[in-house]
Amino acid sequence: MTIWLVFELFNISLNNWHYINLINNLAIRWICYAIAFGTVLLGLFETFLLLKAFGLFNNVKSGLFTVDRRLKFILVTTGVIFLIVSAIFPKYCFPLVWGGFYLIIDPLNIITRKNSLIYELSEGKPGRILQLLFAGAICGFLWEFWNFWATAKWIYTVPFVGEIKLFEMPVLGFFGFPPFTLECFVMYNFLCAVGIAIPWDIETNADSYRKISKKDFLVFLLQIPFWLVSFYLIDKYSVVNFR
Repeated sequence: MTIWLVFELFNISLNNWHYINLINNLAIRWICYAIAFGTVLLGLFETFLLLKAFGLFNNVKSGLFTVDRRLKFILVTTGVIFLIVSAIFPKYCFPLVWGGFYLIIDPLNIITRKNSLIYELSEGKPGRILQLLFAGAICGFLWEFWNFWATAKWIYTVPFVGEIKLFEMPVLGFFGFPPFTLECFVMYNFLCAVGIAIPWDIETNADSYRKISKKDFLVFLLQIPFWLVSFYLIDKYSVVNFR
């Protein structure tokens, strides 16, 4: 949930989506926030694992290249620029947020040697990237399909491309779900690498898999103030009306 709430906070500046017809009772509404936002990564990762189990893209190969210090610097610098300009000039640069975190964090995962997608790509193994991109596209379509029929829902106010829609989403907006999945993947794996989160993919993290510890419980408790502040800001800036 914490990772998704980072994007909710960015949306205060981007102003790309809003929530309508939400439950007026604060306690119930915030519990629903926790359930809905807390299942975003679960949906993406479970879909990714399903595609992987079916063998989709498992044997795809690509060209080799070297991830040197210069390339890492270019990626991280570009990612920082993406996030800054998307926050300062949201009307024109809002799509850049769906890539900025990936460009910053994936090179850091190379350093920690934990699930770096760009490193796998450099070794001619694009399979996991393709699986994640496809998983994002699938989840994005399903989320928007379910949202369209819901009473309490989100709507979009995307500049320039907001008129042509599929469900509530501007058609071009669907291209944001695949890179968003890459961002979630590298962000979570970075948290695992620094010992803050528990590895979710036991197969690829078998050497570092561990049981829940007192430190994990403490990390959980420390996130709660961030969640509550984020919920308050969502209510204040992103919710149009209650019912």
